[in-house]
Amino acid sequence: VQLQASGGGLGQAGGSLRLSCVASGRTFSRYTVGWFRQAPGKDREFVAAIRASNGFTAYADTVKGRFTISRDNAKNTVYLHMVSLRPEDTAVYYCAADTGVILSSLRQPSAYDYWGQGTQVTVSS
Repeated sequence: VQLQASGGGLGQAGGSLRLSCVASGRTFSRYTVGWFRQAPGKDREFVAAIRASNGFTAYADTVKGRFTISRDNAKNTVYLHMVSLRPEDTAVYYCAADTGVILSSLRQPSAYDYWGQGTQVTVSS
Protein backbone atom coordinates (compact mmCIF):
# COMPACT_ATOMS: atom_id res chain seq x y z
CA VAL A 1 0.00 0.00 0.00
CA GLN A 2 1.18 3.53 -0.78
CA LEU A 3 0.29 6.39 1.57
CA GLN A 4 0.06 10.10 0.82
CA ALA A 5 -0.28 12.51 3.74
CA SER A 6 -1.50 16.06 3.22
CA GLY A 7 -3.24 18.94 4.95
CA GLY A 8 -0.40 20.33 6.98
CA GLY A 9 0.45 23.99 7.11
CA LEU A 10 0.69 26.97 9.38
CA GLY A 11 -1.88 27.27 12.14
CA GLN A 12 -2.38 29.51 15.09
CA ALA A 13 -2.59 28.41 18.69
CA GLY A 14 -6.18 27.53 19.41
CA GLY A 15 -6.89 26.93 15.75
CA SER A 16 -7.56 23.75 13.82
CA LEU A 17 -6.21 21.73 10.92
CA ARG A 18 -7.28 18.50 9.27
CA LEU A 19 -4.73 16.06 7.94
CA SER A 20 -5.57 13.41 5.36
CA CYS A 21 -3.84 10.14 4.58
CA VAL A 22 -4.88 8.66 1.25
CA ALA A 23 -3.96 5.07 0.47
CA SER A 24 -3.68 3.27 -2.81
CA GLY A 25 -2.71 -0.15 -4.03
CA ARG A 26 -4.44 -2.53 -1.64
CA THR A 27 -7.67 -3.13 0.22
CA PHE A 28 -7.43 -0.22 2.61
CA SER A 29 -10.19 -1.38 4.92
CA ARG A 30 -7.93 -4.21 6.10
CA TYR A 31 -5.27 -1.83 7.37
CA THR A 32 -4.82 -0.32 10.78
CA VAL A 33 -3.63 3.27 10.38
CA GLY A 34 -1.62 5.37 12.78
CA TRP A 35 -0.52 8.97 12.88
CA PHE A 36 2.88 9.77 14.29
CA ARG A 37 4.81 13.02 14.56
CA GLN A 38 8.41 14.07 14.84
CA ALA A 39 9.65 17.43 16.02
CA PRO A 40 13.22 18.60 15.33
CA GLY A 41 15.67 16.83 17.59
CA LYS A 42 13.06 14.50 19.02
CA ASP A 43 12.06 10.90 18.44
CA ARG A 44 9.04 10.02 16.39
CA GLU A 45 6.05 9.77 18.71
CA PHE A 46 2.63 8.22 18.53
CA VAL A 47 -0.35 10.53 18.02
CA ALA A 48 -3.40 8.42 17.20
CA ALA A 49 -4.45 5.16 15.56
CA ILE A 50 -7.57 3.53 14.22
CA ARG A 51 -7.89 -0.21 13.85
CA ALA A 52 -9.20 -1.93 10.75
CA SER A 53 -11.24 -4.60 12.46
CA ASN A 54 -13.62 -2.56 14.58
CA GLY A 55 -12.68 1.09 14.21
CA PHE A 56 -11.18 1.16 17.68
CA THR A 57 -9.23 4.36 18.26
CA ALA A 58 -6.33 5.24 20.52
CA TYR A 59 -4.73 8.57 21.31
CA ALA A 60 -1.62 9.89 22.97
CA ASP A 61 -2.39 11.62 26.24
CA THR A 62 -1.00 14.87 24.84
CA VAL A 63 -3.68 15.05 22.14
CA LYS A 64 -6.61 13.28 23.74
CA GLY A 65 -9.69 15.46 23.63
CA ARG A 66 -8.18 17.73 20.97
CA PHE A 67 -7.45 15.38 18.04
CA THR A 68 -9.86 12.98 16.38
CA ILE A 69 -8.89 10.17 14.02
CA SER A 70 -11.45 8.80 11.60
CA ARG A 71 -11.54 6.81 8.40
CA ASP A 72 -13.59 6.66 5.22
CA ASN A 73 -12.85 3.31 3.63
CA ALA A 74 -14.85 4.18 0.53
CA LYS A 75 -12.33 6.97 -0.11
CA ASN A 76 -9.30 5.01 1.13
CA THR A 77 -8.66 7.90 3.51
CA VAL A 78 -7.89 8.39 7.18
CA TYR A 79 -8.26 11.83 8.70
CA LEU A 80 -6.71 13.51 11.72
CA HIS A 81 -8.82 16.46 12.81
CA MET A 82 -6.84 18.67 15.13
CA VAL A 83 -8.40 21.42 17.22
CA SER A 84 -7.14 23.63 20.05
CA LEU A 85 -3.71 23.51 18.47
CA ARG A 86 -0.68 24.30 20.62
CA PRO A 87 2.83 25.38 19.62
CA GLU A 88 4.10 22.04 20.95
CA ASP A 89 2.05 20.30 18.26
CA THR A 90 4.55 21.61 15.72
CA ALA A 91 6.12 18.64 13.95
CA VAL A 92 6.19 16.63 10.77
CA TYR A 93 3.18 14.33 10.84
CA TYR A 94 3.36 10.89 9.28
CA CYS A 95 0.66 8.35 8.60
CA ALA A 96 1.49 4.68 8.73
CA ALA A 97 -0.44 1.51 7.98
CA ASP A 98 -0.24 -2.21 8.31
CA THR A 99 -2.43 -5.27 8.69
CA GLY A 100 -2.47 -7.39 11.81
CA VAL A 101 -1.39 -4.67 14.23
CA ILE A 102 -2.23 -6.02 17.65
CA LEU A 103 -3.77 -3.78 20.28
CA SER A 104 -0.66 -3.63 22.44
CA SER A 105 1.44 -2.47 19.48
CA LEU A 106 -0.77 0.32 18.17
CA ARG A 107 1.53 3.00 19.60
CA GLN A 108 4.78 1.51 18.29
CA PRO A 109 6.24 2.84 15.01
CA SER A 110 7.85 -0.56 14.47
CA ALA A 111 4.40 -2.16 14.15
CA TYR A 112 3.80 -0.41 10.83
CA ASP A 113 5.56 -1.33 7.58
CA TYR A 114 4.03 1.31 5.32
CA TRP A 115 4.65 5.02 5.78
CA GLY A 116 3.63 8.20 4.04
CA GLN A 117 6.08 10.99 3.28
CA GLY A 118 5.03 13.33 6.10
CA THR A 119 3.35 16.70 6.20
CA GLN A 120 4.61 19.68 8.18
CA VAL A 121 2.40 21.25 10.83
CA THR A 122 3.58 24.50 12.36
CA VAL A 123 1.60 26.17 15.13
CA SER A 124 2.40 29.74 16.04
CA SER A 125 1.69 31.21 19.45
